[in-house]
Amino acid sequence: MGLPVAPFADGLFGPDAVIMKGITGANWRLDDYLARGGYAALKKILAEKITPEQIIAELKKGALRGRGGAGFPTGLKWSFMPKGYTGAKYLVCNSDEGEPGTFKDRDIMRYNPHILIEGMAIGAYAMGIPVGYNYIHGEIWDVYERMEEALAEARAAGFIGPNIFGSGFSFELHNHHGWGAYICGEETALLESLEGKKGLPRFKPPFPASYGLYGRPTTINNTETFAAVPWIIDNSGDAFLALGKPNNGGTKIFSVSGDIARPGNYEVKLGTPFAKLLEMAGGMRDGKKLKAVIPGGSSMPVLPADIMMATDMDYDSIAKAGSMLGSGAVIVMDETRCMVKCLLRLAYFYYEESCGQCTPCREGTGWLYRMVDRIEHGQGKSSDLDLLNDVADNIQGRTICALGDAAAMPVRAFIKHYRDEFQHHIDHKQCLVPDYI
Repeated sequence: MGLPVAPFADGLFGPDAVIMKGITGANWRLDDYLARGGYAALKKILAEKITPEQIIAELKKGALRGRGGAGFPTGLKWSFMPKGYTGAKYLVCNSDEGEPGTFKDRDIMRYNPHILIEGMAIGAYAMGIPVGYNYIHGEIWDVYERMEEALAEARAAGFIGPNIFGSGFSFELHNHHGWGAYICGEETALLESLEGKKGLPRFKPPFPASYGLYGRPTTINNTETFAAVPWIIDNSGDAFLALGKPNNGGTKIFSVSGDIARPGNYEVKLGTPFAKLLEMAGGMRDGKKLKAVIPGGSSMPVLPADIMMATDMDYDSIAKAGSMLGSGAVIVMDETRCMVKCLLRLAYFYYEESCGQCTPCREGTGWLYRMVDRIEHGQGKSSDLDLLNDVADNIQGRTICALGDAAAMPVRAFIKHYRDEFQHHIDHKQCLVPDYI
C-alpha cells in the first residue's frame, strides 16, 4: 500500500502505553496482534460467557471517558442502549479525525488496526448490536485501505462475522470512507453522512441511543475509546483506573505538534504533568521559550505558558486551568508567534467549515474572521475587541452542534490572555512580535 514505516523509538509512546504498546510501525498484521495477546479479551468474554452488564460495569470502574473530545463516561453511554429492543441497532466508530492538530486516530488505524476491531466487537457484544460501521476521515485514503485489509484478516480468522467461535454472537463490521468535511466529526452529522445525505447536525433530543442511524438505537464512540476497551477487559477496570487518576482512568494519546523538537503521538497516563509531556517531545525547538499552548485541538481555549507548565494533562485539571482536554491535540507555540495571526488562521478555518445550518454560526463565524483580519492588517479599531467578545457570546451555546462553540471559544481565550497584542496591532498597525516568521 505504500504506507510509511514510522521510525518508532523505544518509549516514544511512553512506558505505560496501553493502545500502542509494542508497536514498531511494521507489526500491524493479525499475526502480530495475536502475538501481542490480541483478541484475548474477546475470546475471554465469549468463552467465560461474561455478561454485558459485567463489561459495562468494568468500563465504569475504569473511568474510561470518551477520547474524541467530549470526555463523556463510556460505560454510562453504553448503558443507555435500550435493553430488550428487538429491532435493528447499530454501533458506529467516529474515525472522522478532522480537528486541526489531531492525528492519533489515524495512527491507531495505521499501526494497530486490530485493537480497534476487537474493541468494537466487544462493544457490540455488550450492547447486543449485530452491525457496526467505522466512519473514516475522507482525506486519509491509505488508512481506509489499511483498515480494509485488517478487517478482511479478522473476518477470515472468524473474529468478525456470524456465530463467532460458536458462541451465538454475530457481528458484522464495515469501514466507510467519508468526504473530509469537518462537520462530519459531529456525531449526528456523521450519521446523516453515513446514510448518504449531506452532513448536517441533527437537533438533540432525540439522542442517538434512541434515534440514531436509520432511525434506530445507535452508540457512537471515538477510535481511541474503542481501542482502550480490550485492555480493560484483560486487566480489569480497577487496573485501568490506577493508570490514571480518579474520574480520569487510563492512558491518553496526545498528538503534540508545533514549535517542539519531536512532534508526534505520545501515550501517557492521564494526569501526567504538561511539563513532562513537553520534555518527552524534546522540549522547545531551537531553544525558544514557550509562549502558549492549545491543549485539546484548535477548538479549545488557548492557555499561556505559565498556566500550562503548572497543569496536569487530564480532563479535570485542564478544565480547572480554563480550557478543555478535547481530542488531546496539544498545539505548542513559542515566543515568535503572533497571537493575532494565529487566531486569524483559526477563525478562517471555522468560517470555512461551518455547514451554514444555524444563523449564529453561519453569519457569526464570518463576522469573527473579518474582524480579526482587519486587526491583523492594520485596519482594526479598539471597539473591535469588545465586539469580538460580544459576537462570540452570541454564537456559543446558540447552535445545533458545537461548531459554533469551537469558533467562539478560541476568540474569547486569545483576547483574554493576549489582549495586549491585539491592542498593539490596533494602535500601531503592526505586530508586537517583531521576529514573527
